[in-house]
Order: sequence, then C-alpha cells, then structure tokens
Amino acid sequence: MAALTAAERHTVSAIRAELDRLLRYDDESIVHAKWVRQRYDCGCYATFEPARRATVQTAWHEAGHAVAAMSIGARFTSASIHHGHRSEGRVHGVTNGGDLAFVVDAAGQIAERLMNWTMPDTDAQLREWLPTWRADGDARRFRRSIAARFGADEASAWRYCEEILTPRRLQIRQLARAMLVHPRHLLYPVVAELAAAGSQLLISDYDASSRLQMN
Repeated sequence: MAALTAAERHTVSAIRAELDRLLRYDDESIVHAKWVRQRYDCGCYATFEPARRATVQTAWHEAGHAVAAMSIGARFTSASIHHGHRSEGRVHGVTNGGDLAFVVDAAGQIAERLMNWTMPDTDAQLREWLPTWRADGDARRFRRSIAARFGADEASAWRYCEEILTPRRLQIRQLARAMLVHPRHLLYPVVAELAAAGSQLLISDYDASSRLQMN
C-alpha cells in the first residue's frame, strides 16, 4: 500500500474491514443501500429484491472488466457500479489494451458466468450462444478487437479469455464484493490493491489444497 495516497489507504482499509465484518454473508446480503435505492428509485425494478440481484450481477460484471484489464497490463481510471441513464456500471478510461483488448471486452460476460459457474461447457454450446451476444458495446468491441489474433474465430477468442480469467475468479469476487459494500467509485490504485488481496486468497486456497493432497 506504499504507492497509495493517504485517502486511498483509508479507503482500502475501510473496505477490508467491512468485508471482514461481512465475511459470512452472501453477495446479495452485503449490497450497500445506495446502490439498491438507485435502481429502485428510477423505477427500473419493482422491489428491492430484484434491484439487489441486479446490483450483484453488475458488480461481478464490472469487476471482471477491471481484473481483465489488470491481467493484460491495461490501465483505467476507476471502476463503478453507479446506475446511470445509459449503464448499470462502468470501468472508466481503459487504455493500453493493445491486441489483447478483447479480453477486457469479454470479461464482463465471463465474470457473470463465473459468478454461478454457468460457462458454456462444450464448443457447441458456446457457438450456439455467441451469436446471441450482440446488443451491447462490449460485444461489438470484442468482435472488432479479436481480428489481430483470431480473425473471425469468436469461439477461440472467447476460450482464450476464459483461460485468463477463470483462475482469477477469487480476485473478481473480492473486487465485486468491495464494490458492493462501498458507496462510491473505486480509483485504479484502490482496485489494484483489493484485487491483490484476491490473489493472496487464491494462493492460500492453493496451499491449503496442496497440504490436503500431501496428507
């Protein structure tokens, strides 16, 4: 945390303390009231329950974008699940993705599927689903940016993204939960610090699994 400003260190510490306090609760139970109210007050959802579910889905989606960006060396300014007129949330100002930018584009969809482990199992299922993913900007950018590496082979590009992001599921979950409990956007240095904590969780799980196998 040495590279963080005092305000950023305070934010990271406050989020970590809140996540520790809410460790035993599921994602829907920890959503900050601000995010639920935004979605309910605009008339987008009939009750708090679907508004809360939508917030969780958005948090995983945006956390996927953010973790993907960091995994390929891209930068961004901030990540947010603020409900606006045109979006449910956003990772702002992504740059330096290069010919791997498509990983960031696909990451929102992949993270949503990692949330409930609903990834297409077979290539046939994937090829059946991919043509239905066309309505949003992520889909359009994904198809444009895969050309340098995969041409028009959307399925191979998607599987490549899966290989990068599936081992980072704990990072995505950690960041999604951080976004759910914190009532403001998160700047890049804060996101990077919180995602690093997710990496440590991954290492701890691996070490624990290794010890069980040895015993």
